[in-house]
Amino acid sequence: MKPYREMSREELLQLKAELESKYKEAQAKDLHLDMSRGKPSAEQLDISMEMMDVLNSSADLKDSEGVDCRNYGVLDGVKEAKELLAQMSEVSPDKMIIYGNSSLNVMYDTVARAMTHGIMGHTPWCKLDRVKFLCPVPGYDRHFSITEYFGIEMINVPMTPEGPDMDMVEELVSSDPAIKGIWCVPKYSNPQGITYSDETVRRFAHLKPAAEDFRIFWDNAYCVHHLYDDQQDFLLEILDECEKAGNPDLVYKFCSTSKISFPGSGVACIATSPNNLKDIKKQLMIQTIGHDKVNQLRHVRFFKDIDGIHAHMRKHAAIMRPKFEAVLDTLERELGGLEIGSWIRPRGGYFISFDAMEGCAKAIVAKCKEAGVVMTGAGATYPYGKDPKDSNIRIAPSFPTKEELAVATDLFVLCIKLASVEKLLEA
Repeated sequence: MKPYREMSREELLQLKAELESKYKEAQAKDLHLDMSRGKPSAEQLDISMEMMDVLNSSADLKDSEGVDCRNYGVLDGVKEAKELLAQMSEVSPDKMIIYGNSSLNVMYDTVARAMTHGIMGHTPWCKLDRVKFLCPVPGYDRHFSITEYFGIEMINVPMTPEGPDMDMVEELVSSDPAIKGIWCVPKYSNPQGITYSDETVRRFAHLKPAAEDFRIFWDNAYCVHHLYDDQQDFLLEILDECEKAGNPDLVYKFCSTSKISFPGSGVACIATSPNNLKDIKKQLMIQTIGHDKVNQLRHVRFFKDIDGIHAHMRKHAAIMRPKFEAVLDTLERELGGLEIGSWIRPRGGYFISFDAMEGCAKAIVAKCKEAGVVMTGAGATYPYGKDPKDSNIRIAPSFPTKEELAVATDLFVLCIKLASVEKLLEA
């Protein structure tokens, strides 16, 4: 079929009638499918079930330093947990604090601490007239929700195939002292699946912020989430690059095992410079006597080391890869050459980013919902939920079964076609 834009009005009207007939058939199926969030499937959760057997009532619950993990203490995490997550984060254990189950919680705390008490002696952000954050777009909606919650002004920065537009980042950060941070998902980014290039990472490390308390919020959520053994993206380690650049305090690096073990019962961490760690611990020792050391021990004894994590992630990939390929192959087969949408084929992560014709995303998501398939809300990948082009849609293939995913993707494609035809007929 030729590109929709090249069709006559009569051809578009005929196509619209055909698509509407198929859409009514889809509605009659009474579907109840969900592709709205990047939740692991039950099949993925099942591969971690043996973790529940590594500790029992007769287990030795002391860590390698003799700490009884049932009791209070050890503010920054047990030694072997720090070693394990440091391997995953590609940093040394002495740069690491282990938290509870959620890296999102750690990021929220980090922003909240800056708001109420400032960073390393600087004025608390809540006492400033304006506080701004840079937000690479499309991006992670929960990042944007945190900054919006605290009343922080968010500035869109376009993503490129190499990462955020660094010309724009450098100009803004160096000229405006109200800009205090930037959100980053540097590897297999949410939602596009882009990994920042070496040049992009080095340019981040060499930033010259006008604000001394500017920080890069480096959410390395998908650091080991490859889809292919032989096609893996590589990301330069940002803390090393910052030290080389003479900017050791510039980065907060976050990650967790949420999509590795159990999302609700994982282990999260922050890695950063000694100065930042000292600053964080001042608050942390008031907030808690220590996080769940028994769960930390459980993870260590299940995975053992980074090789254990990599072996486990290959099991995840075997489940995820066919789902990603099914969605991508359907997009290519059904939409290739029609010029009504574009997408990126990621090599890891949890999402596929689809860009519809301008002005069509909300209509596509609404049509999907009316026919029984829930997608991530249109606009969610932009601050304040406002996509200026109303075009980006995040696809989350992980949770549905393969059979459900096939049905949902077929409907999604049908809605794309129908919304695109309607848009062209409006012109």
